Amino acid sequence: MANELNVLWLQSGGCGGCTMSWLCADSRNLFESLRAAGIELLWHPALSEQTGAEALEILRRCAGGETRLDVLCVEGSLLRGPNGSGRFHMLSGSGEPMIHWVKRLAAVARHTVAVGTCAAYGGITAAGDNPSDACGLQYEGELQGGLLGAGYRAGAGLPVINVAGCPTHPGWVVDTLMTLALGDLAEKDLDSLGRPRFYADHLVHHGCPRNEYYEFKASAHKPSDLGCMMENLGCKGTQAHADCNTRLWNGSGSCLRGGYPCISCTEPGFEEPGHPFAMTPKVAGIPIALPTDMPKAWFVALAALSKSATPRRVRENAIADHPVVKPAVRRTGLK
Repeated sequence: MANELNVLWLQSGGCGGCTMSWLCADSRNLFESLRAAGIELLWHPALSEQTGAEALEILRRCAGGETRLDVLCVEGSLLRGPNGSGRFHMLSGSGEPMIHWVKRLAAVARHTVAVGTCAAYGGITAAGDNPSDACGLQYEGELQGGLLGAGYRAGAGLPVINVAGCPTHPGWVVDTLMTLALGDLAEKDLDSLGRPRFYADHLVHHGCPRNEYYEFKASAHKPSDLGCMMENLGCKGTQAHADCNTRLWNGSGSCLRGGYPCISCTEPGFEEPGHPFAMTPKVAGIPIALPTDMPKAWFVALAALSKSATPRRVRENAIADHPVVKPAVRRTGLK
């Protein structure tokens, strides 16, 4: 195909979870779907047949301009240690640190994509004392910089495209590549943290299966409860930017549908919230982190009113692991 989008995928400091997620894309055959869209995967360290010298030759040809590199995908954080040498992560067989290869390839790529929060902002790998000096491609936490620097622009003029998530949703990766193949992704289509707006302009709260409990502030008290997990169990779904509950994982699941609170894994710094993930920090009984765009006074007033109006069904079901009170059967009066 004359207008193929050549994609090279590298894995750096991470767990490989974003690749595992990508393989669960809602497609009968992911790679056939990509090829049908004109997307050619030049090489992936876990999925391609080429290894050793063959793989290195592909990288060398891309870096040298002999093979056109349209999209450089990097999964995992970039390990700059020790002392900026990058030698904590050597690209096997090349004698060079991975960060040197990433810089070289990013300099010739038309687009550079950070696959997952580690590659975007540092993520889990950068948590704690960060002895490996891990960072993202163009961010270090919420600050611009990272390995490539705040001023980096790929050949087509865009900064790093941060397909953040831990792991990232397979649909976000596929849609990003498809949009690039169509030539339809501009800087205006990225939010202030470099994430594609087609998913980052949504909140995890949208489509949450526990929204009725949230409306009445009927809260869960333990993990198996059906109620809203914002008040006591650390859920950040009303603040987290993602469409997880409307674009379900594997067509049926999400963290909240699995009974676990949203930990806002698409955001920089999610890995160190300053409190246990499944606990909501409070001041005077009021959660510190309130829903996006909602003033504290309004939330307090709404919560008090909602709790006073909570139906018995919602109140009792919220602290049970299965519905114990069924909805009343009443005529609606509609004709």
